[in-house]
Amino acid sequence: MATITAAMVKDLRETTGVGMMDCKQALAENDGDMQAAIDWLRKKGLSKAAKKAGRVAAEGLIGALIAGTKGVVVEVNSETDFVARNEQFQGLVKMVAQVALEVGADVEKIKAAKVGSVTVETAVSDAIATIGENMTLRRAASLEVGKGVVSSYVHNAVVEGAGKMGVIVALESTGKTEELAALGRQLAMHVAAANPQALDPAGLDPAVVKREKDVLADKYRQQGKPENVIEKIIESGLKTYYKEVCLLEQAFIHDNAKSVAQAVKEAEGKIGAPVKITGFVRYALGEGIDKQESDFAAEVAAASGKK
Repeated sequence: MATITAAMVKDLRETTGVGMMDCKQALAENDGDMQAAIDWLRKKGLSKAAKKAGRVAAEGLIGALIAGTKGVVVEVNSETDFVARNEQFQGLVKMVAQVALEVGADVEKIKAAKVGSVTVETAVSDAIATIGENMTLRRAASLEVGKGVVSSYVHNAVVEGAGKMGVIVALESTGKTEELAALGRQLAMHVAAANPQALDPAGLDPAVVKREKDVLADKYRQQGKPENVIEKIIESGLKTYYKEVCLLEQAFIHDNAKSVAQAVKEAEGKIGAPVKITGFVRYALGEGIDKQESDFAAEVAAASGKK
């Protein structure tokens, strides 16, 4: 029996675009014969999946799943919104979230994890071959607390636990679990609506804060303000900026007369113990993906030789 080397697996993967574990299996099944392994993958429908791998997948679903003190959010992309309504795809997203809850948020670990007799990566490839669209497990994140809850909220849900946006929020507390979970859900809804960039000013990227300072300084220098006045204006401007982008300082969407920090403090009475927000994650479907825009009229004109 031929020895299957890492270099052989790498070559087959680069040739077919199929996942590493499937390439290894294909070579093992065919005594290391590269062409036979390629044919084996084609028969399994996996090379069909590879051909679709170049197409932009910017639709799909965000899945969110919680279990007591732990929660995960994942993004699985497809090419069209139509696939998000496919039960097989919805099941795939839920399965990926469940695996992430067990193995953590590392995408490669999730792909390599077993579900039944196959890996997640193989399950995704099988779904691509069956449904006929490129799909990718794009990203995953998890939060966990020692004592307390992780709460979730899914916006525009197409099925329970999966939709166009998913949020998880971690609350550390020894208080009443039910009251804590209710507050967590309200906070998750707030994060979905208000899109904070950090928990507090200390969590902001220093480069982002510097850019904000520079913008404010340049604006008032052009108005001829003296430097000592500009410094005070920047200080005031940053406070306003923090109220816009920092979760604890934002106006609470459920009662905008209070900040989120004030709302949490008030809720501690019902919960019966101090509450600390230790983190949040907000995934919006397709954010940051460059979608290919198609100008159908231009395509038709080009095809017919018109300008």
